[in-house]
Amino acid sequence: MATPEFVLALREKIGTAPLWLSGVTAVVLRADEILLVRRADDGRWTPVTGIIDPGEQPADAARRETLEEAAVVCVPERLAQVHVSPERVYQNGDRAQYLDLVFRCRWESGEPYPADGENSEARWFPLTAMPEMGASMLSRIEAALADGEARFFSTSHGVPE
Repeated sequence: MATPEFVLALREKIGTAPLWLSGVTAVVLRADEILLVRRADDGRWTPVTGIIDPGEQPADAARRETLEEAAVVCVPERLAQVHVSPERVYQNGDRAQYLDLVFRCRWESGEPYPADGENSEARWFPLTAMPEMGASMLSRIEAALADGEARFFSTSHGVPE
């Protein structure tokens, strides 16, 4: 499902005005591979991303989105990064900004394919041979790959040292 029903209901009331939404990024790892999906709307490769449903636990949203978008079952292992995205303006004029929670996830089962129409491809890439991605997505992946119990929190001034 591309746009959650609760967002569509809000859009009926507020039109294209900015929405503040909570989102997740699931960085799913299998040995030395990473699961990436190619977005159907703009062709970019990204980890699985999605909107958290009202009342849903963020880690559950990461697991659900991975299953919905790529037919892969994953286990969220740790929160790797919390950050605010820049405002995004969609082709239809809708505006949104996201509080994004990045989870490092472990592959449990399933072979990826574009399961719900949001993506045109879904597959494993070696960590050493990922396709070109924007800085925001690379930052999310780097945070998820960091060892130990480290937490990365972005601020309006960037990532703390």
